Amino acid sequence: MTRLSVNINKVATIRNARGGNNPNVAKVAQDAERFGAEGITVHPRPDERHITTKDVYDLKEVVTTEFNIEGFPDDRFLKILEEIKPDQATLVPDPPHVLTSNAGWDTINRADELKPIIEQIKAMGIRVSIFVEPEIEIIEGAHALGTDRIELYTEMYATGFKQNPEEAIAKYAYAAAKAHEYGIGINAGHDLDLNNLNYLVKTIPYIDEVSIGHALICDALYYGLENTIQLYLRALKV
Repeated sequence: MTRLSVNINKVATIRNARGGNNPNVAKVAQDAERFGAEGITVHPRPDERHITTKDVYDLKEVVTTEFNIEGFPDDRFLKILEEIKPDQATLVPDPPHVLTSNAGWDTINRADELKPIIEQIKAMGIRVSIFVEPEIEIIEGAHALGTDRIELYTEMYATGFKQNPEEAIAKYAYAAAKAHEYGIGINAGHDLDLNNLNYLVKTIPYIDEVSIGHALICDALYYGLENTIQLYLRALKV
């Protein structure tokens, strides 16, 4: 069964809007785990617009499931990984100024940049996942880089799902099949929600993990965090 990692960036966004420590990010992470989350994801950006560097160190002390830290692999990010030793590092290609991750890695033209970084992180004992789009040549490039996993960037799927689910999933299913053939683990994330999640994992049953933040926190405003996490776990059943 595909595992649910709850991205708690938006919890930190709410806290930062007023300062102080309400909501308490570490407590929300603990509660999310208690309610059934099988992992916690954070993205500590350099401008600390949501998750701060301090949050990452605080979370290290309380997260008991899988801890996934995502970000652009600059020196700052690599230092955090070296000191925190999360279970997984997810590398995203977005520069500091962008609002959210909006593209995958070009594993062909940026191979010389990525390969030594992946090797460095793996040498720390951390599983490496890289954010990619569902293109066969990109998957082949990821395989050549030696990454442990890929994370499929699912915005195009989520957008297309509203009009034609079969057409929206086709490239993802084909790309995932190629990654599976290579023995690469598969994660998925971006714009996944209660409407499109079950179809994704039914069509691609070997997805290891989904990372969901924005939609899950929005749903929690209406349904409550515990109930929302249970709804997402049910959506992951195939």
